[in-house]
Amino acid sequence: MIFRSPWPDIEIPAQSVTDFVFANAASHAQKTAFIDGPTGRTLTHGQVHGMARRVASALLKERGLRKGDVFCIFCPNLPEYVVAFHGVAMAGGVVTTASPLCTTETLAEQLGDSRARFLLTVPPFIGVALEAAKAAGVEEVFVFGEAEGATPFAALVAEEAGLLRIEIDPARDLVALPYSSGTTGRAKGVMLTHRNMVAMMAQLETLWGDATEDQSLAVLPFFHCYGLLAFVCMTVRRGLSCVTMPRFDFEQFLQLIERHRVTSLMLVPPIVLALAKHPLVAKYDLSSVQFINSGAAPLGEALQNEAGARMGVEVRQGYGMSESTLAVSGRRRDEDPAKPGAVGRLLPNNEARVIDVATGADLGPNQRGELLVRGPTVMRGYFGNVQATDATIDADGWLHTGDVVVIDDDGEFFIVDRLKELIKVNAHQVAPAQLESVLLTHPAVADAAVIGIPHEETGEAPKAFVVKRAEVSEAELVAHVAAHVEPYARVRAVAFVDAIPKSPSGKILRRELRERIVV
Repeated sequence: MIFRSPWPDIEIPAQSVTDFVFANAASHAQKTAFIDGPTGRTLTHGQVHGMARRVASALLKERGLRKGDVFCIFCPNLPEYVVAFHGVAMAGGVVTTASPLCTTETLAEQLGDSRARFLLTVPPFIGVALEAAKAAGVEEVFVFGEAEGATPFAALVAEEAGLLRIEIDPARDLVALPYSSGTTGRAKGVMLTHRNMVAMMAQLETLWGDATEDQSLAVLPFFHCYGLLAFVCMTVRRGLSCVTMPRFDFEQFLQLIERHRVTSLMLVPPIVLALAKHPLVAKYDLSSVQFINSGAAPLGEALQNEAGARMGVEVRQGYGMSESTLAVSGRRRDEDPAKPGAVGRLLPNNEARVIDVATGADLGPNQRGELLVRGPTVMRGYFGNVQATDATIDADGWLHTGDVVVIDDDGEFFIVDRLKELIKVNAHQVAPAQLESVLLTHPAVADAAVIGIPHEETGEAPKAFVVKRAEVSEAELVAHVAAHVEPYARVRAVAFVDAIPKSPSGKILRRELRERIVV
């Protein structure tokens, strides 16, 4: 059975991302677009557009950027991040977005895998950036501000130079290359075309309706599809105002809501948890908030209701993944409240199937199985990895999400489980195999397996099961892993066992490990 959206299909313009985003730029050129939360520095919509044009021109004429060349942005949330992204896109380049938490090793791997020519960073990250760039053969490193060994980003916006018109094929040409672990293994470049992103923005407009006076707060990282589409693109497209946060601090988050009378919040479950339970919430006037959406990880029904009651605003959920550009399901603002625990209904122009995990047979409403999605926002594939692409998108164009869902008679989606072995820590995907390989580098470890365990703040957290070769403590192994991975990926607990359960073919039987945990 094929499930379809309850909403009629929409027209998806055959435009580049920047043509679509800046279509109405002249009508709100004087309006503030972005406000840097800590400093109050602002950029108007006109400044964002004009600076992006200068960046595009400089990259094309002075740096010889060619259509399809990759430009990496390794920065926290800043107003100028938006300028950089759209400047590269306008020039026909491809932006690969890197997490500010990347280690030198992880960043170098992404730069090399994506074949990045250029890298943009900030002074506090310059050491990691330069080392990774050198290892990956990056041509030039830019920096916001100044730092030794890097070219000031200001050089790209120094003077107006006539913009060369780049012909874009929206259906084929890439514009963004975020990295995702997908359903298995290490991170891979998700190839998003101009059409993918324009389609996603058009779908989001049907959900959000006419909210031209929204004041949003960008606490979500711009490197993630959630932040990239919701703020870097949609703020500009709709002529809205957005306050940016370069790093998350809960009290500053509350202060900024109060100071700027923020109306719209796009959040992840740990922040929703804090809104529901943290005593600091009572100190601030948050009455301006009219809309709260939670995504990137499942949000429990009880927590959803508790946060909504405290804030006086319904907390809604959506579902999606990088491989679908962002959202697969959601709920329109003008609709009645969602069913508790639901993540909305299928967005326009999309199709879905639910299949039996064992047989692959199609299932109907109220039956539990793996979700498959097809539509204009499904990625073109994984960059340079045909095998991984073929394992994720079948010959008929169905994206196999690896998530187990139930779609009820009203078309409401409920995410109930995951097939994939990835551990979802907030919006980050952590591959157990990566942590296992790090553990096995310790001389005292004979064998290891990692699974995700429930965690109130992060949704899930990695727990390791270790067979010892020599005496070693839990604290020593936790520290060993932490020294080699990003902070969100660190192991939170270690259990020592006599053997790791495995199948005859050597596959770790993680289900048996989960059965040993008493929650």
